Amino acid sequence: MMAEATTLAATNWPVVAGVLALFVLWWWLRRGRAPRARHRAPDALDAGTAPATRNQALIDAPSAAGQAASGQAAAQLASTGPDIMGGMGEVIALGVAREVAATQQASGDDLTRIKGLGPKLAARLAELGVVRFAQIAAWGPEELAALDAQLGSFAGRPARDNWVEQAGFLSKGDAVGYEARFGKL
Repeated sequence: MMAEATTLAATNWPVVAGVLALFVLWWWLRRGRAPRARHRAPDALDAGTAPATRNQALIDAPSAAGQAASGQAAAQLASTGPDIMGGMGEVIALGVAREVAATQQASGDDLTRIKGLGPKLAARLAELGVVRFAQIAAWGPEELAALDAQLGSFAGRPARDNWVEQAGFLSKGDAVGYEARFGKL
């Protein structure tokens, strides 16, 4: 084994010497080079704290528990005018106002508890103004037919999955009756 290694080194010494010479040359050339200058891009706080305080209303906006304060923040942002951030104040204010309205409207029931009614259907129903179990429980055949026409590819699901009956149990809070008829919640 030792004899083979010695023979291999003796026959390939020019390759080993060349690799060693390239390494030394690379090290010698890198040694004299000055360190690279790093580029520093300015950030938002380089202009001072004034731009950051404009966004403080959004940072401090309360969660769903304090929706009234969010409405005040929207009014404050709406008053910034088009000269602030190229009109973004109005855009943000409109978005906050829509979010507050949607949260207040949808703060009712979790419609996805109805079997056969997933997140996409719940979002579509919210667009149509249906956000409570009691609304669904009150549907008659005419309302079901009108709703079916607006559900697109989900047409037929309310009748097939007995949404009205399920919503009746859920609107009354009758979990035992619901589970006896439709299975575990």
